[in-house]
Amino acid sequence: MARPVPPTRGWLLAMAAVCLAAVGAALVSQYVFDMQPCPWCILQRLIFVVIGIVCLVGALLPATAARKTITAGALLLAGAGAAAAVWQNQVAAKSASCNLTLADRIVTSLQVESMVPWLFQIKASCADGAVKMLGLPYEMWSLALFVVLALAAVRVLMQRR
Repeated sequence: MARPVPPTRGWLLAMAAVCLAAVGAALVSQYVFDMQPCPWCILQRLIFVVIGIVCLVGALLPATAARKTITAGALLLAGAGAAAAVWQNQVAAKSASCNLTLADRIVTSLQVESMVPWLFQIKASCADGAVKMLGLPYEMWSLALFVVLALAAVRVLMQRR
């Protein structure tokens, strides 16, 4: 009989799936609906990818304490993603250019744009990248997912075993 999946492992796998879905939705928006990403969009996309990888690694770890340590990192990353989404909504979307902003510098310094251009290439300015989906700015959907990820991380951290 198969051993049951530890609760922390299941939550981490679910968090990774949410991240994969978020990046998938961003790619569909970009390549099917021509919603081109700005530096802040790409930074959030990158954070989703990193959280997904961190959660997958955490789910593979045998020790609960190690999984919780990884989860704490995912929680911090979700907070950073939420902050990026709020900044994009409140500041960057109102700016004509987001060249040399923090997001642009992070994406450029990590060289992810040249390593995986189909996923991380900046294609629009912040003002041009400000689009709505179902009446809400795109970054607010991103913020909602970062909050869901943060709540899931807190749930994992609060589990006893």
